[in-house]
Amino acid sequence: MKKITPFVITVLSYFSIFGQTTNEKYVNDVKTIENIINAYYEVVSGSSTDPWQFERDKYIHAAHALITRIDENGKAQSHALESEYVPMALLPKESFYEKELKRTISQFGNIAQVWSAFEIRTNPEIETNIRGLNSIQLHYENGRWFIDSWTCEMEFDKNKLVTEFLNK
Repeated sequence: MKKITPFVITVLSYFSIFGQTTNEKYVNDVKTIENIINAYYEVVSGSSTDPWQFERDKYIHAAHALITRIDENGKAQSHALESEYVPMALLPKESFYEKELKRTISQFGNIAQVWSAFEIRTNPEIETNIRGLNSIQLHYENGRWFIDSWTCEMEFDKNKLVTEFLNK
């Protein structure tokens, strides 16, 4: 009995330290609007050798999150969050950094709207002129925030939406 006790304690300690649930790992990501938006950018950013953060990304989004992209001609294309993962899983990972430039938050009760201007970089230290604007919708439920949907439009020569947003 005395030999089993240290083994049981060791195993239980291992699971309590290394066996965190998804909720325990990412609970801080969803405590505040600021944290969840920071996590939103962190999950897509990283070097080509960093692993994808699919589990974390799925955790910060609502179960049926909708992703919409507006093209240069104003046409919208929408899909489920899981569709974002397909090309990521099939293609080799490249260094990609989405750096937030400015954020505006509007909250009413348990819902929030975040406008977030960003730029895309292939090196975190080198600025680019590839910029866009995200419209992110969230709700608060069961003690945490969820991203319900986001819509993204890139800045083009004929559409200086990021410049306009940054100047406000």
